[in-house]
Amino acid sequence: MDIATLTGIIGAFGLVLTSILMGGSMAWFINVPSLLIVVGGTMGATLINYPLAEVMGVLRVTKNVFLTRNQPADQLIPTLVDFAKQARQEGMLSFESKLDEIKDRFLAKGIQMAIDGMETGAIADVLGTEIAYVEERHRLGADIFSTMGTFAPAVGMLGTIIGLVQMLMQMEDPSNIGAPMAVALLTTFYGTLLANLLFLPISGKLKIRSKQEMLVKQVILEGVISLQSGDNHRVVEQKLKAFVSPKARDDGSE
Repeated sequence: MDIATLTGIIGAFGLVLTSILMGGSMAWFINVPSLLIVVGGTMGATLINYPLAEVMGVLRVTKNVFLTRNQPADQLIPTLVDFAKQARQEGMLSFESKLDEIKDRFLAKGIQMAIDGMETGAIADVLGTEIAYVEERHRLGADIFSTMGTFAPAVGMLGTIIGLVQMLMQMEDPSNIGAPMAVALLTTFYGTLLANLLFLPISGKLKIRSKQEMLVKQVILEGVISLQSGDNHRVVEQKLKAFVSPKARDDGSE
């Protein structure tokens, strides 16, 4: 579980809720017509903008916001350096019995191709293509949430217009103005809340997660190519450290 994401959501919505309760009743901010306009309108516009399969598939990508599964790139380097030592001493065939122990499927796939004797260029093409398509799938998930973050305030404004029209049509009876005015204000509130505290932050976190995963895969790709080429483990270490920050390189050396 990603503590930053969980803390951010609880903190942001908690502070909004606290400010509401300090000024009055929570019931004042619950309006079913406003929720229907914002949530229904946002989802409807998103379905118009994207195919249904892509919108449903984004639910699988969303779990990356709350779960951190990838091993950091700098922690992966010692493993690949050890693999380079083994490859130089015992050859690539020595990895055949250990493939089941490798948890990262991308790394296992690269080593399997090296064991099968594929050329470094072919390995780079296959793994590079997989990286590109994974990145594209992640980008689509982030784009969908970004689009929802754009639609939500706009749909909220639409609800505000609806509420104002209803209010103006009932100006002769002041007792009937309250409900339309609530719709007018709360739709904007809901749209702004969902966009800025949920949809757009999720989109940003997905982009960060994607960059982190792509970095790990690039390190693996470079490491597998080095293994296949028979590079010295010290050369492999210096190549892979070029992918991480200077602080991570220093920590790894220590």
